[in-house]
Amino acid sequence: MGTYVIRTPDIGEGIAEVELVAWHVKPGDVVKEDQVLADVMTDKATVEIPSPVAGKVMELVGDVGQQVAVGADLIRLEVEGAGNVKAGAVAAAVAAPAAKSPHPNPLPQAGEGDEAIPAPAMERETPSPLGERARVRGPAHPMHQPPAHAPIATRAPGEKPIASPAVRRRAWELGIELQFVHGSGPAGKITHEDLDIYLASRGQPMPARAGATAYALRSGETEVPVIGLRRKIAQKMQEAKRRIPHFSYVEEIDVTELEALRARLNAKYAAERGKLTVLPLLARAVVLAVRDFPQMNARFDDDAGVVTRHGAVHLGIAAQTPSGLMVPVMRHAETLDFWASTREIARLADAARTGKAARDELSGSTISITSLGALGGIVTTPIINHPEVAIIGVNRIVERPMIREGRVVARQMMNLSSSFDHRVVDGMDAAEFIQAIRVLLEAPAMLFVE
Repeated sequence: MGTYVIRTPDIGEGIAEVELVAWHVKPGDVVKEDQVLADVMTDKATVEIPSPVAGKVMELVGDVGQQVAVGADLIRLEVEGAGNVKAGAVAAAVAAPAAKSPHPNPLPQAGEGDEAIPAPAMERETPSPLGERARVRGPAHPMHQPPAHAPIATRAPGEKPIASPAVRRRAWELGIELQFVHGSGPAGKITHEDLDIYLASRGQPMPARAGATAYALRSGETEVPVIGLRRKIAQKMQEAKRRIPHFSYVEEIDVTELEALRARLNAKYAAERGKLTVLPLLARAVVLAVRDFPQMNARFDDDAGVVTRHGAVHLGIAAQTPSGLMVPVMRHAETLDFWASTREIARLADAARTGKAARDELSGSTISITSLGALGGIVTTPIINHPEVAIIGVNRIVERPMIREGRVVARQMMNLSSSFDHRVVDGMDAAEFIQAIRVLLEAPAMLFVE
C-alpha cells in the first residue's frame, strides 16, 4: 500500500491561495476515481476537486473556511501500489479561463426574447499532465437538512449518492442535499422523479408539536460561519467603505409619464420584442447623463492617484443571488436600445443566480445601478462598487398625492438614492448629475433625443 497526496490546485491568474468551502468525504471513506472530494473557492468561482485515483481517505488537511496556499497538501489517500509521495506529485493544474460571453456583439439582435432561459449546467474539466482533474462551477449552495417529515434515504457508512450532473445541478438550485434523497434508479441512482417525490414530501403539513404555543419560551443560538462567497462579499463591502468617503444624494422623481410610456410600449411591442422594465429606461438615462458628467463614469485608482474617465459605459447591475450579492456587467450600455438592455439585464441576472456568469461578466464596470424592486423602500444608502465613483440606487414606485397647478393629483413617484466618492466627486456635480437624470425620466421623450 502507498500514500497518494492531492494538493491544492493552481487555479491560474496569479492566485496564491484559495478558500476551502466544503469537504465531501471524511477520514476512513473509500473513494472512487473521479469522485468529488472537496470544494475550494477563489474570487467568485468554486472548484470541485475530484480524486484522480481510487483509495481510502487517510487525512484531510484544513478546516472549512480556511485559506489554503496553492500547492499545499489537501488530502492524503491510501492507495494500492507505491503511491506518489516519493515521486513528489503535485496537485491538479486547473485551467479556469473566463468563459466567452454568448453575446460578443453588444448591439441589439432582432427577434430575441427578453427573458433569459436557464441553460443546462456546464462544467469545465481540464486534465493535467498527471491525469488529475478539477471542475469549475458557480458559487456553492449552503447545505440543507431534510424536513422532519421527509423520507430519508438509508445508505451504508461512507456511501455517496449517485446522480447525473443535471440532477445534481437541479438539487443544488432547489436547496436539496442529495444524501437524504432515496434513489430509485439502477444501483440507487437518484433521478429527477426522486427529486419531485422529495419536494412533494416537503409540502406536507408538519405535525403539530405537543404543547407548542405562540408564546413558548425559545432559547439556543446558531453560529453561521462567514465563508465562501459570503466572505468575499463581506471583504469587498468592508474595503469599499474603508477606502471611499461616501456621500449620498436623494431626489424624488415623478415617473408618471415614464410609466405611461412603458405601458404603451409594452402593449404594442411586448409580444415581439419582450416586456420592458424600469431598469433599461433608467440605464438609458444614465448613459445620456454621463455624456455631460464624464466624471461619474470613472474608476479611481487611489493607490496611483489617477482617475480614469471612460467613454464606454460598462453598467454594473447589482443582482441578488442565492449565495449573495453579485454585480454582473452590461458591456457598452451606450450601444443598446431599451429591449436589448432588457434582454441583457435578464441574461446577466440569470447567469449570476445560477452560477454561470463568466469571470469577465463580473468585473470591469464603470458605474453601477442597484435596485430592490418592490422592496426598494423610501431611501437607501448604497455602497459604491470599488473602484467606481458613483452608484445609482432605485427605490420603489408609489402613487402619492401631489400638487400640480394648485390641484391635488395622484402621481407615480420614485426616489433615486445615489452615493458618490467625495474624493473625486463634488456635491454640486452629484446633484446636477441626478437632476439631469430626473429631467430625462420625467420627460421620457428626451430618452429618444440625441
